[in-house]
Amino acid sequence: MSDTSSADILNRRRFLGAAGLAGAGAVLGARPVKADDAPKPDPLITEVQDWNRYLGDGVAKRPYGMPSKFEKHVIRRDVSWLTAAPESSVSFTPLHELDGIITPSGLCFERHHAGIAEINPADHRLMINGLVDRPLVFTMDDLRRMPRVNKIHFLECAANSGMEWRGAQLNGCQFTHGMIHSVMYTGVMLKTVLDEAGLKPNAKWLMLEGADASGMNRSLPIEKALDDCMLAFGMNGEALRPEQGYPLRAVIPGWEGNIWVKWLRRIEAGDKPWQTREETSKYTDLLANGRARWHTFVMDAKSVVTNPSPQAPLRHKGPNVLAGFAWSGRGSVKRVDVTLDGGRNWRTARIDGPVLDKSLVRFYVDFDWNGQEMMIQSRAMDSTGYVQPTKDELRKVRGVNSIYHNNGIQTWLVRATGEAENVEIG
Repeated sequence: MSDTSSADILNRRRFLGAAGLAGAGAVLGARPVKADDAPKPDPLITEVQDWNRYLGDGVAKRPYGMPSKFEKHVIRRDVSWLTAAPESSVSFTPLHELDGIITPSGLCFERHHAGIAEINPADHRLMINGLVDRPLVFTMDDLRRMPRVNKIHFLECAANSGMEWRGAQLNGCQFTHGMIHSVMYTGVMLKTVLDEAGLKPNAKWLMLEGADASGMNRSLPIEKALDDCMLAFGMNGEALRPEQGYPLRAVIPGWEGNIWVKWLRRIEAGDKPWQTREETSKYTDLLANGRARWHTFVMDAKSVVTNPSPQAPLRHKGPNVLAGFAWSGRGSVKRVDVTLDGGRNWRTARIDGPVLDKSLVRFYVDFDWNGQEMMIQSRAMDSTGYVQPTKDELRKVRGVNSIYHNNGIQTWLVRATGEAENVEIG
């Protein structure tokens, strides 16, 4: 049995084509090679191209590196009708254009409540007050002199996939699942800052407040705050981007994105949650019986196949690579299963790259495609034993009135043309 890989076979075929099958007569015996059968020369490899002829830009022409002009289509996109105003809206990460587990800073999805706050870090302050022994105010320089940490985590909006509760709506994983990103955050542990102020024994909750025009504020239990939360001033090796909360934001690993307050200016300790209007009305999960789940912080295990998908159709028959992302706010992803036939048969995908706590993982399935229709799904399992449910399983418990915490299994129908669309089979 040969262990030659599909890639080796493809590379060998390309080499023989480029060489013009010069030795074909000797290999095939007396059978002549007809002129019509000979491979046509490819001018892109046989002729000198412009980029071979001329000098390119020097080292000082692009002081901050940008993607190639041939990648200009790889951008965040919004859905104009989703909200009344772009200052309180969302743009989506192009998941189908990415690989690995780190989202480029310029492609991380946006969610704003009053537009992007442009803040000079020299003027920014962080106040700690309320039930503390020593109310304090920190400058950014103060925070940078504290013990520093680097952590890779995903951030997912609670409304990610929210349009899909009542059925297949948006045709592309950028729009169904693109309210997520995963980056390396740099900053200080929230516990470090709270220890400086000294929490009083009766402090049970924190109120995090942003410096944007909406005065965004959210409630955070003390137990989570003292566990793994961060105050970040960097991401992916550089400063936070303005749309990601520059110069300071909260990082609440594994919990819904609306608690990750950006442009963070104040943390108040109290003995109960701050029942803001948005927290008690908007950010709840309305059930079929009229009751609502409140403080559903954790983002459950979830996955999506990004390629093939509606924005990334199959172009070639034969060997192909299915790719996707999986994540869990409960811990790490331990396994991802994939089906190509709507759930009749499942196979375990190959997880490649780092597998970290509360971070994206990348999974792959190598397969051959002969032009048959496929019904593609993925199903994630995490370190707690939680298994990603179907959409029908979720709806039986929670109805269809909510727009939050939809982690149901996504289905793509790939047609014989290679084009894909968003469909539902449960």
